[in-house]
Amino acid sequence: MHFAAKVSLGLLLLAAGAQAATQKPAQRPLALGGAEAARYENCLRTTASDPLQAHEIARTWAEQGGGLAARHCAAVAMIRYGRPDYAAPDLEALAHEAAARRADLAPDLYAQAAQAWLLARDPNRALSLQTEALKRRPRDADFLIDRAMVRLDLKQPWEAVDDLNLALEVAPRRSEALVFRAAAYRQIGTADLAEEDIARALTLRPDAPDALAERGAVKAMKGDKPGARADWLRVLALAPESAAGDQARAGLEQIDVKKP
Repeated sequence: MHFAAKVSLGLLLLAAGAQAATQKPAQRPLALGGAEAARYENCLRTTASDPLQAHEIARTWAEQGGGLAARHCAAVAMIRYGRPDYAAPDLEALAHEAAARRADLAPDLYAQAAQAWLLARDPNRALSLQTEALKRRPRDADFLIDRAMVRLDLKQPWEAVDDLNLALEVAPRRSEALVFRAAAYRQIGTADLAEEDIARALTLRPDAPDALAERGAVKAMKGDKPGARADWLRVLALAPESAAGDQARAGLEQIDVKKP
Protein backbone atom coordinates (compact mmCIF):
# COMPACT_ATOMS: atom_id res chain seq x y z
CA MET A 1 0.00 0.00 0.00
CA HIS A 2 2.84 2.38 0.80
CA PHE A 3 4.32 1.81 -2.65
CA ALA A 4 0.97 2.47 -4.37
CA ALA A 5 0.58 5.72 -2.46
CA LYS A 6 3.92 6.96 -3.70
CA VAL A 7 3.13 6.06 -7.27
CA SER A 8 -0.23 7.86 -7.19
CA LEU A 9 1.59 10.99 -6.08
CA GLY A 10 3.94 10.46 -9.02
CA LEU A 11 0.95 10.39 -11.33
CA LEU A 12 -0.36 13.62 -9.83
CA LEU A 13 2.98 15.29 -10.47
CA LEU A 14 3.05 13.81 -13.96
CA ALA A 15 -0.28 15.41 -14.80
CA ALA A 16 0.83 18.77 -13.46
CA GLY A 17 4.00 18.58 -15.52
CA ALA A 18 2.04 17.69 -18.64
CA GLN A 19 -0.16 20.70 -18.06
CA ALA A 20 2.77 23.09 -18.05
CA ALA A 21 4.20 21.52 -21.18
CA THR A 22 1.04 21.36 -23.28
CA GLN A 23 -1.07 24.28 -22.04
CA LYS A 24 -3.76 22.25 -20.36
CA PRO A 25 -7.06 24.02 -19.61
CA ALA A 26 -5.85 26.24 -16.76
CA GLN A 27 -3.66 28.21 -19.18
CA ARG A 28 -5.54 27.80 -22.45
CA PRO A 29 -7.31 30.86 -23.91
CA LEU A 30 -11.08 30.91 -23.84
CA ALA A 31 -13.01 31.33 -27.07
CA LEU A 32 -13.79 34.98 -26.44
CA GLY A 33 -14.61 37.24 -29.35
CA GLY A 34 -15.49 40.89 -29.53
CA ALA A 35 -13.59 44.11 -29.98
CA GLU A 36 -11.15 43.38 -27.14
CA ALA A 37 -10.13 39.88 -28.25
CA ALA A 38 -6.68 41.13 -29.26
CA ARG A 39 -6.21 42.76 -25.85
CA TYR A 40 -7.11 39.47 -24.19
CA GLU A 41 -4.67 37.49 -26.31
CA ASN A 42 -1.90 40.01 -25.62
CA CYS A 43 -2.56 39.80 -21.89
CA LEU A 44 -2.33 36.02 -22.00
CA ARG A 45 0.94 36.16 -23.94
CA THR A 46 2.35 38.45 -21.27
CA THR A 47 1.57 35.85 -18.58
CA ALA A 48 4.27 33.63 -20.12
CA SER A 49 7.03 36.24 -20.06
CA ASP A 50 6.09 38.35 -17.02
CA PRO A 51 3.16 36.99 -15.01
CA LEU A 52 3.24 39.77 -12.40
CA GLN A 53 3.08 42.45 -15.07
CA ALA A 54 0.26 40.53 -16.76
CA HIS A 55 -1.62 40.40 -13.48
CA GLU A 56 -1.37 44.16 -13.05
CA ILE A 57 -2.48 44.70 -16.65
CA ALA A 58 -5.44 42.40 -16.09
CA ARG A 59 -6.43 44.08 -12.82
CA THR A 60 -6.38 47.50 -14.40
CA TRP A 61 -8.37 46.20 -17.33
CA ALA A 62 -10.93 44.61 -14.99
CA GLU A 63 -11.38 47.96 -13.20
CA GLN A 64 -12.08 49.48 -16.61
CA GLY A 65 -14.82 46.94 -17.31
CA GLY A 66 -12.77 44.17 -18.88
CA GLY A 67 -15.12 41.58 -17.45
CA LEU A 68 -14.55 37.86 -17.84
CA ALA A 69 -11.59 38.21 -20.22
CA ALA A 70 -9.64 40.42 -17.81
CA ARG A 71 -10.41 38.25 -14.80
CA HIS A 72 -9.44 35.11 -16.67
CA CYS A 73 -6.10 36.60 -17.67
CA ALA A 74 -5.46 37.62 -14.05
CA ALA A 75 -6.09 34.06 -12.90
CA VAL A 76 -3.82 32.60 -15.57
CA ALA A 77 -1.10 35.04 -14.49
CA MET A 78 -1.30 33.73 -10.93
CA ILE A 79 -0.96 30.15 -12.17
CA ARG A 80 2.06 31.12 -14.24
CA TYR A 81 3.50 32.87 -11.19
CA GLY A 82 3.17 29.69 -9.16
CA ARG A 83 0.18 30.67 -7.03
CA PRO A 84 -2.68 28.45 -8.16
CA ASP A 85 -4.21 28.85 -4.69
CA TYR A 86 -4.95 32.47 -5.63
CA ALA A 87 -6.24 31.59 -9.09
CA ALA A 88 -8.46 28.64 -8.22
CA PRO A 89 -11.24 30.50 -6.35
CA ASP A 90 -11.39 33.15 -9.09
CA LEU A 91 -11.63 30.55 -11.85
CA GLU A 92 -14.32 28.69 -9.94
CA ALA A 93 -16.33 31.90 -9.53
CA LEU A 94 -15.96 32.60 -13.26
CA ALA A 95 -17.20 29.09 -14.03
CA HIS A 96 -20.31 29.53 -11.91
CA GLU A 97 -21.02 32.89 -13.57
CA ALA A 98 -20.55 31.37 -17.01
CA ALA A 99 -22.96 28.54 -16.15
CA ALA A 100 -25.63 31.18 -15.63
CA ARG A 101 -24.76 33.59 -18.45
CA ARG A 102 -22.29 32.00 -20.93
CA ALA A 103 -23.12 28.30 -21.07
CA ASP A 104 -20.72 27.82 -23.99
CA LEU A 105 -17.76 28.76 -21.79
CA ALA A 106 -18.82 26.93 -18.63
CA PRO A 107 -17.30 23.47 -19.36
CA ASP A 108 -13.81 24.83 -20.08
CA LEU A 109 -13.94 27.17 -17.09
CA TYR A 110 -14.97 24.36 -14.74
CA ALA A 111 -12.12 22.25 -16.13
CA GLN A 112 -9.67 25.13 -15.71
CA ALA A 113 -10.79 25.75 -12.15
CA ALA A 114 -10.33 22.05 -11.43
CA GLN A 115 -6.79 22.17 -12.80
CA ALA A 116 -5.99 25.14 -10.59
CA TRP A 117 -7.37 23.42 -7.47
CA LEU A 118 -5.37 20.33 -8.37
CA LEU A 119 -2.18 22.39 -8.60
CA ALA A 120 -3.17 23.95 -5.26
CA ARG A 121 -3.28 20.39 -3.85
CA ASP A 122 -7.02 20.18 -3.25
CA PRO A 123 -8.01 17.09 -5.27
CA ASN A 124 -11.46 16.81 -3.70
CA ARG A 125 -12.38 20.29 -4.91
CA ALA A 126 -10.87 19.50 -8.30
CA LEU A 127 -12.96 16.34 -8.56
CA SER A 128 -16.17 18.24 -7.87
CA LEU A 129 -15.46 20.80 -10.57
CA GLN A 130 -14.34 18.18 -13.10
CA THR A 131 -17.70 16.53 -12.58
CA GLU A 132 -19.43 19.85 -13.31
CA ALA A 133 -17.45 20.14 -16.54
CA LEU A 134 -18.42 16.61 -17.56
CA LYS A 135 -22.09 17.23 -16.87
CA ARG A 136 -21.91 19.79 -19.64
CA ARG A 137 -19.57 17.89 -21.98
CA PRO A 138 -19.79 14.22 -21.00
CA ARG A 139 -17.65 12.75 -23.79
CA ASP A 140 -14.68 15.10 -23.62
CA ALA A 141 -11.60 12.85 -23.47
CA ASP A 142 -9.43 15.49 -21.79
CA PHE A 143 -11.97 16.03 -19.02
CA LEU A 144 -12.39 12.28 -18.50
CA ILE A 145 -8.64 11.65 -18.31
CA ASP A 146 -8.15 14.54 -15.88
CA ARG A 147 -10.93 13.29 -13.59
CA ALA A 148 -9.57 9.75 -13.71
CA MET A 149 -6.15 10.99 -12.64
CA VAL A 150 -7.68 12.73 -9.61
CA ARG A 151 -9.70 9.65 -8.77
CA LEU A 152 -6.49 7.64 -8.80
CA ASP A 153 -4.94 10.07 -6.35
CA LEU A 154 -8.02 9.74 -4.13
CA LYS A 155 -7.80 5.92 -4.27
CA GLN A 156 -10.96 5.50 -6.35
CA PRO A 157 -9.58 3.09 -8.98
CA TRP A 158 -12.86 1.58 -10.15
CA GLU A 159 -14.30 5.03 -10.83
CA ALA A 160 -11.08 5.95 -12.62
CA VAL A 161 -11.40 2.87 -14.84
CA ASP A 162 -14.95 3.91 -15.75
CA ASP A 163 -13.74 7.37 -16.84
CA LEU A 164 -10.82 5.94 -18.79
CA ASN A 165 -12.94 3.33 -20.53
CA LEU A 166 -15.11 6.12 -21.90
CA ALA A 167 -12.09 8.29 -22.74
CA LEU A 168 -10.59 5.43 -24.75
CA GLU A 169 -13.91 4.81 -26.47
CA VAL A 170 -13.86 8.45 -27.59
CA ALA A 171 -10.11 8.63 -28.27
CA PRO A 172 -8.62 5.12 -28.55
CA ARG A 173 -5.09 6.32 -29.29
CA ARG A 174 -4.66 8.42 -26.14
CA SER A 175 -1.69 6.62 -24.64
CA GLU A 176 -1.83 8.53 -21.36
CA ALA A 177 -5.32 7.14 -20.80
CA LEU A 178 -3.86 3.65 -21.12
CA VAL A 179 -1.09 4.50 -18.64
CA PHE A 180 -3.57 5.85 -16.10
CA ARG A 181 -5.86 2.84 -16.57
CA ALA A 182 -2.87 0.57 -15.96
CA ALA A 183 -2.24 2.44 -12.72
CA ALA A 184 -5.88 1.98 -11.76
CA TYR A 185 -5.70 -1.74 -12.47
CA ARG A 186 -2.55 -1.91 -10.36
CA GLN A 187 -4.35 -0.20 -7.47
CA ILE A 188 -7.13 -2.77 -7.83
CA GLY A 189 -4.53 -5.56 -7.93
CA THR A 190 -5.13 -6.75 -11.51
CA ALA A 191 -1.59 -6.88 -12.83
CA ASP A 192 -2.40 -8.73 -16.05
CA LEU A 193 -4.81 -6.02 -17.24
CA ALA A 194 -2.28 -3.35 -16.25
CA GLU A 195 0.40 -5.08 -18.33
CA GLU A 196 -1.91 -5.17 -21.35
CA ASP A 197 -2.57 -1.44 -21.16
CA ILE A 198 1.10 -0.58 -20.74
CA ALA A 199 1.99 -2.74 -23.74
CA ARG A 200 -0.60 -0.88 -25.83
CA ALA A 201 0.66 2.49 -24.59
CA LEU A 202 4.25 1.63 -25.53
CA THR A 203 3.10 0.50 -28.97
CA LEU A 204 1.62 3.97 -29.45
CA ARG A 205 4.61 5.80 -27.91
CA PRO A 206 7.73 3.61 -27.74
CA ASP A 207 10.04 4.50 -24.84
CA ALA A 208 7.50 6.93 -23.35
CA PRO A 209 8.84 7.72 -19.85
CA ASP A 210 5.41 7.72 -18.16
CA ALA A 211 4.57 4.29 -19.61
CA LEU A 212 7.97 2.85 -18.70
CA ALA A 213 7.66 4.20 -15.14
CA GLU A 214 4.27 2.56 -14.76
CA ARG A 215 5.51 -0.69 -16.29
CA GLY A 216 8.24 -0.70 -13.68
CA ALA A 217 5.61 -0.31 -10.96
CA VAL A 218 3.63 -3.26 -12.34
CA LYS A 219 6.77 -5.40 -12.49
CA ALA A 220 7.61 -4.48 -8.90
CA MET A 221 4.08 -5.41 -7.87
CA LYS A 222 4.62 -8.86 -9.42
CA GLY A 223 7.96 -9.30 -7.67
CA ASP A 224 10.12 -8.75 -10.76
CA LYS A 225 12.64 -6.39 -9.17
CA PRO A 226 15.28 -6.71 -11.93
CA GLY A 227 12.65 -5.87 -14.55
CA ALA A 228 11.38 -2.93 -12.53
CA ARG A 229 14.92 -1.70 -12.02
CA ALA A 230 15.62 -1.84 -15.76
CA ASP A 231 12.50 0.15 -16.62
CA TRP A 232 13.12 2.80 -13.98
CA LEU A 233 16.76 3.22 -14.95
CA ARG A 234 15.63 3.63 -18.55
CA VAL A 235 13.24 6.38 -17.43
CA LEU A 236 16.08 8.17 -15.64
CA ALA A 237 18.22 7.93 -18.77
CA LEU A 238 15.44 9.34 -20.95
CA ALA A 239 13.85 11.98 -18.69
CA PRO A 240 15.66 12.38 -15.37
CA GLU A 241 14.08 15.72 -14.48
CA SER A 242 10.51 14.74 -15.37
CA ALA A 243 7.68 13.60 -13.13
CA ALA A 244 8.19 10.11 -14.56
CA GLY A 245 11.79 10.42 -13.37
CA ASP A 246 10.55 11.29 -9.88
CA GLN A 247 8.30 8.22 -9.97
CA ALA A 248 11.23 6.06 -11.08
CA ARG A 249 13.49 7.36 -8.30
CA ALA A 250 10.78 6.67 -5.72
CA GLY A 251 10.42 3.14 -7.04
CA LEU A 252 14.15 2.51 -6.98
CA GLU A 253 14.30 3.68 -3.38
CA GLN A 254 11.48 1.28 -2.48
CA ILE A 255 13.35 -1.74 -3.81
CA ASP A 256 16.65 -0.64 -2.21
CA VAL A 257 18.48 0.02 -5.45
CA LYS A 258 21.27 2.54 -5.40
CA LYS A 259 20.20 5.59 -7.42
CA PRO A 260 22.38 6.46 -10.42
